[in-house]
Amino acid sequence: MEIVLGTIDVKKSFKIPRHPRIEVLKGVNLTVKPGEKVAIIGRSGAGKSTLLNILGGLEKPTGGTVTRPENIGFVFQSYHLMPELTVLENVLLPAMARRVGGTVSPETRARALELIGQVGLSARAHHLPAELSGGEMQRVALCRALVTNPSLVLADEPTGNLDRLTGAEILKVLGDLSRGKPVALVMVTHSPEAAAICDRVLTLENGILH
Repeated sequence: MEIVLGTIDVKKSFKIPRHPRIEVLKGVNLTVKPGEKVAIIGRSGAGKSTLLNILGGLEKPTGGTVTRPENIGFVFQSYHLMPELTVLENVLLPAMARRVGGTVSPETRARALELIGQVGLSARAHHLPAELSGGEMQRVALCRALVTNPSLVLADEPTGNLDRLTGAEILKVLGDLSRGKPVALVMVTHSPEAAAICDRVLTLENGILH
């Protein structure tokens, strides 16, 4: 079976001074196929965001192995846009980081503008984040995650800061990820509506995925 993401017995623990070591992940096993959408749910503090960061290489596990693609798109709950950059410049950031000298090709710039248009923000391409609503900023974050044509997108509560209507718009974009080139999605969420767009819903409980 072809997979785009796989983990074997991934563990994560933290040592707090004068306290016993805290085991957050106790042996997580996960496989994700190309184009598959997987939601991870669980109570607050269960370690969902920690797991997502490990899947994306932002944190190292204490034990176990992770197999992931080189090209991953990230969508964060708090957007993480650069305030001094325009919408277009924010979307292009991952592509600029991958190129020597920070330049991008005309093809990449065209793709960024196409994505911005697909989420209805063409008129905002040269606006700063402070001039956008929360929903608009999250759409920019989605475009940024997709601009390098990743095979995997990781999303941490992508609708958590949005109202229901705006959240539904974001979910539609995420739901359309597999049109054309298959893009796998692993999403951490508390939202039943968000989980409903996925092929599988897994629960992280007591450090294990069920």
